Amino acid sequence: MTTNTITEQMTQAGQKIEHDSFAIVDQEVGAHNYETAEWAIVRRMIHATADFEFNGLTHFHKEAVSAGLQAIKQGAAIVADVEMICVGLSKPRLSHFGVSTHHFISDTDVITQAKAENSTRAVQAMRKAHSLDLLDGGIIAVGNAPTALLEVIRFIKEENVKPALIVGMPVGFVSAAESKAETELLADIPWITTHGRKGGSTLVVACIHALLALAEAG
Repeated sequence: MTTNTITEQMTQAGQKIEHDSFAIVDQEVGAHNYETAEWAIVRRMIHATADFEFNGLTHFHKEAVSAGLQAIKQGAAIVADVEMICVGLSKPRLSHFGVSTHHFISDTDVITQAKAENSTRAVQAMRKAHSLDLLDGGIIAVGNAPTALLEVIRFIKEENVKPALIVGMPVGFVSAAESKAETELLADIPWITTHGRKGGSTLVVACIHALLALAEAG
């Protein structure tokens, strides 16, 4: 194990606040059934939202953490459904591992195709990512659009696409819970989800930052 420097806050004051926050979460959370590395992820998600319900709502494929760490250490691409995730992720932390981020939801060709097919931009964005060969071996990060997650699942089932990890946490009322339930049925593709309606880009960012910290530590 090493002492983290890249994935820590940049100032001692910032580090103290973050570490104190984690200690408060540990003190107040009560019982949980997560393994040590899984808890490091869930704790950061709770820290980012002040919502203790993610103790229990956060679900892990049995190989999720190990697959995520391997992908990060190999410099896998992160394909996000929305720009907010890419903006929220720390560029110095990503660049330390050679990890790139990609989102296509606002691209002109994506919007044009979505209108032409009466589909969503999120669906077309994932199709573009697939055409650029970014889904295979990539980390799929979905915090907003259930249709993006469902399209990735379709690629997995119909075209044998194999992402390294799916962080599937779309928030909302239409297909959000259902898309995550479908993700949790994937046996051979590792995933991390938030069960039910709760989710969001903030949680995806927190989850990936936790994975980056675990990758630096180990």
